[in-house]
Amino acid sequence: MKRKKVLSALLVTTLAASLLAGCGSEGDKPASGGGEQVLKVAAFEGGYGAEMWSEVVAAFEASHPGVTVELTIDKKLEDVISPSMKAGDYPDVVHLATGREAALTETLTKENALLPLTDVLEMNVPGENVKVKDKIIPGFLDTLATNPYGDGVTYYAPMFYSPCGLFYNAGLFKEKGWEVPNTWEQMWALGDKAAAEGIALFTYPTTGYFDAFTYATLASAGGPEFFNRCMTYEDGIWESENATKVFNLIEQLGRYTEGTTVANANNDNFTKNQQLILDNKAIFCPNGTWLPGEMAEAPRAEGFEWGFMAIPAVNDGGAGCSFCWFEQMWIPSAAKNQDLAKEFVAYMYSDEAARIFAKATAIQPVKGVSDYLEGDNKMFYSIYDNGATAVMGGFAATAPVEGVNMLDTLCGTVNSIVSGDKTVAQWQAAVEEVSDKLRAAME
Repeated sequence: MKRKKVLSALLVTTLAASLLAGCGSEGDKPASGGGEQVLKVAAFEGGYGAEMWSEVVAAFEASHPGVTVELTIDKKLEDVISPSMKAGDYPDVVHLATGREAALTETLTKENALLPLTDVLEMNVPGENVKVKDKIIPGFLDTLATNPYGDGVTYYAPMFYSPCGLFYNAGLFKEKGWEVPNTWEQMWALGDKAAAEGIALFTYPTTGYFDAFTYATLASAGGPEFFNRCMTYEDGIWESENATKVFNLIEQLGRYTEGTTVANANNDNFTKNQQLILDNKAIFCPNGTWLPGEMAEAPRAEGFEWGFMAIPAVNDGGAGCSFCWFEQMWIPSAAKNQDLAKEFVAYMYSDEAARIFAKATAIQPVKGVSDYLEGDNKMFYSIYDNGATAVMGGFAATAPVEGVNMLDTLCGTVNSIVSGDKTVAQWQAAVEEVSDKLRAAME
């Protein structure tokens, strides 16, 4: 899986406290004048691989004489850097997204242990005569996924974005003479037609992928203001008419879900569910743009070709929505070389860095990035040009609440809805209860 989508409870407060042991001062900033400077960069090795990071680091060093970057990169980055952090030795820059099982980024966020990056946005991109904020695609800096406290201050720098939506076999539609559905009524009609031929309408890799799906449907049901009210735990919001539409829609979709999906919706067998659309056993699968690369070596039906669409509009006459998921980079407040760390973060938006990342299909949210793309990626990243509404952001950060995890309750319950082990009423009540607890933790 491109990103670690296994859902579990957030780290408890005691872990957060141990991680922050020794933290307090901002540490020494690098000298502005000569002398060797060492920058410690820790990066998560996702599906894009490690080589691109080595190349970007080499390019940064070449453009910054006297700077040496110590790069730590690992698929289980939290396990590698946490022991040193517990001893007070922090990386200067960390590339590690929210939404991972260990929840290290969320933990430090909840403990106010990140450095504000708002001044980075005012810096010129190294080697270019343009400010960072003017290089980043509009919309990426006005979201809880970059401003986790909802106060307009940026703490996460957006990295490697991916439109999320429904993937399908366009070749199957051509073979059957089917029309790609634009509404949910058309979806249900297609599901009935496909069922008569032994093909399921839907599958999903794991319930973790229902975050992007649910965010898109929430925004479609009630608009961006309603979506943000959900993300900030407004009292009663999950019992509202618009939220009820979304719960009921997912329940109905569960009736059209391929029968083996729940059994394989885990970190060990998720590719079996993704394989269903390659084998024409299911039509649609929610995912991000890494899916084709992840399944590049998998067998597939004759005539298979990737198709990609937004989540259909919930309301008649509305536009389809696509949640834009992106990774994040941040600077610990305990970093010792904060000025140089900010320079490195600003460099991530340079044309030079964007080209290096794009070769590995890691797409930076910078203007003109489509110029570097070809093939399927041009199709995937044109989804917003084709009428889909972009949805970005996530749940607001709160003080830790032991045993409470909104994504686990909201998304992790989907398996039980599909299997019939829980009702929508039970699910909806549980989500509202968790929302109430998190709202209290914000106050």
